[in-house]
Amino acid sequence: MRAELREGAELFNAGHWWEAHEAWEGPWMTAEGQERQFIQGLILLAAALHKRWHHGNLKGRNYEKALARLADVPDVYGGVNVARLREDVRQALETEGLRPQIPLT
Repeated sequence: MRAELREGAELFNAGHWWEAHEAWEGPWMTAEGQERQFIQGLILLAAALHKRWHHGNLKGRNYEKALARLADVPDVYGGVNVARLREDVRQALETEGLRPQIPLT
């Protein structure tokens, strides 16, 4: 995983989703192609989780957009096990208190 993305991943894994979202905005703006799609998916996942835990509800639109962005990303991409991330986030959104992690490879 690129150094610019690792900071956001560490924040995400610590449950600081909004801060992760902000950390990924710069790299997202300069990324292209599949990497841009991947980062945008991470940003949308962070926004969905932030709303779920800090505002008590899930704005499905962010989650659905995130899944759409990550659907075409390989199961392992940029040092992240994307397949496991998708599953962990799905389970976390359905299970009170479960906090997903970005599974770095």
